[in-house]
Amino acid sequence: MDLDLDALNSTLRNASAEEIIRWAVSLNEPIMASTSFSPNAAVMLKLVTDAAPEMPVVWADSGYNVPDAYRVAEQLIKLLKPNMKPYVPLITAEHRNAIMGGIPHPDDNPELHREFTRQVKLEPFNRAFAELAPKIWVTGIRKEETEFRQNLDILSWDGRGILKVAPIFYWTEADVQAYMSEHKLPSCKHYFDPTKVAENRECGLHTSA
Repeated sequence: MDLDLDALNSTLRNASAEEIIRWAVSLNEPIMASTSFSPNAAVMLKLVTDAAPEMPVVWADSGYNVPDAYRVAEQLIKLLKPNMKPYVPLITAEHRNAIMGGIPHPDDNPELHREFTRQVKLEPFNRAFAELAPKIWVTGIRKEETEFRQNLDILSWDGRGILKVAPIFYWTEADVQAYMSEHKLPSCKHYFDPTKVAENRECGLHTSA
């Protein structure tokens, strides 16, 4: 795709999230969305299912989340009926825990934690990319979430050469909460990402090539 991202980002800043998703679909390239079923993940799921209900939605389920998150995930799947494409690690959490002695901390053993992250998140996602072969990836990242994301925009090129489209990139936390309330969407109160030690830390999914 030969796109002028600077010009497009300038134009799309004035568009709604639904319009951004429809614009991405209009490119007529293989496309996918992703979800983690983290708190307020329902925002992107509803936007995608409303604007492009057939779009594949990848869920890389690490196998380490908490019951509340899994229960809400099931509620959202039944409520919104996204075109879910779940991917799980190649070995179970119990098997990995036995080999690694639990979830490794990046400060104690950075190399082991990188391998853990590769196994539970990056490898399943890379498998999804290989099988779905998307040219466009619709994601729920927002500018205010991490330092790394401050340097991105609504449209950016992923390290894999995939066009990353972030329809709610400029939404604030207040915008997210207002949308959740307006549409009466469920959200988990407890969530656990084993690849992160801080909420504002990148796990590598959006920074890897």
